[in-house]
Amino acid sequence: MEKSYLLPHRFKKIGWFLLVLGLVMGVSMRFFGIDVDYFGRIPFFGIVSGDFLSSDKDFFEVVENGFLDEVVAVLIILGGILVGFCKTKVEDEFISQIRLSSLVWSVYVNYGILFLAVLLIFDTSFIDVMIFNMFTVLLFFIARFHLLLHKANRL
Repeated sequence: MEKSYLLPHRFKKIGWFLLVLGLVMGVSMRFFGIDVDYFGRIPFFGIVSGDFLSSDKDFFEVVENGFLDEVVAVLIILGGILVGFCKTKVEDEFISQIRLSSLVWSVYVNYGILFLAVLLIFDTSFIDVMIFNMFTVLLFFIARFHLLLHKANRL
């Protein structure tokens, strides 16, 4: 018998809630100018702070940081994993094949976009692309997987 690495179906609703909340907060921060310091700054233990590539960096210290961007990233990642990798109500070989093909497709599309971005986007705009790129593999996978599931159920 094959081992399943999928999470139980009951976590999918929690995943949708976290994912939508994270996306709404992220879009609000990015496009409506909500600052990461909106709720203030709190001390965090950091592994590295400062400019990562220069000698002007500190290791293993407590830093004060606005935490809203970290909260948004955690919500999107955790929600995306729960939505994308929870079992469906009926998990069979057809669903597994759709899941695999959606995952492979999302990786191809994601890296195709990243390839174009490396060639066509420069300076600090590229940092924005990289921030979005952290999440797009999961988002493309979820979108394609659920679209194919929806199409399959309509037949």
